[in-house]
Amino acid sequence: MLVFYKERLAFLAVPKTGSTAYHTALRDRADLVVTGPPDLKHAPVRRYDRFFQNIFRKMYDTEMEIMAVVREPLDWLGSWYRFRSRDDRIGHPHSTRDLSFDDFVQAYMRSPRPEFADVGSQSQFFRTRSNGAGASHVFKYENQGKVLDFLQDRLNMQINLQKENVSPQRELFLSRTTEEEFRQRHATEFAFHEAAR
Repeated sequence: MLVFYKERLAFLAVPKTGSTAYHTALRDRADLVVTGPPDLKHAPVRRYDRFFQNIFRKMYDTEMEIMAVVREPLDWLGSWYRFRSRDDRIGHPHSTRDLSFDDFVQAYMRSPRPEFADVGSQSQFFRTRSNGAGASHVFKYENQGKVLDFLQDRLNMQINLQKENVSPQRELFLSRTTEEEFRQRHATEFAFHEAAR
């Protein structure tokens, strides 16, 4: 999470959407940088509103606009699957090393989800409190040009991004049956992504 007080902007870090690269590029420019623990670095809108936004309301009588990046749902799950197949995850309950992507997506659709597939939901990340504000600026991961243009304009600076936190390459094959079931059961995720810029 990055907060730019003068510009009244909070950049929330949806997991697996390239947020680490933005953190590295902008941490010296931000007024508040939260890089850990993961529950704070990746604080969803509700948590941000309850704790961080509340500070700005009470102390400065102001609110930050919220921006974030959202990824196409199957691409997002593919990123999680690849990330959790790293060598340092071998033997860990989160490891996906010995699974196919199809197995991973099938596990994601179970209730309850097994630990290795319990990665949350992008649409739930943006859920607001009953009296809270939502995200003002939501960008598609594949539209990095729009993300950069927005940030460079808002922060009045040139941003140079470097690739960070790159996951191993893995085959992301899904059976037609699994993909159709996922698209039907998680239509909200696709609609949310489609609505982003």
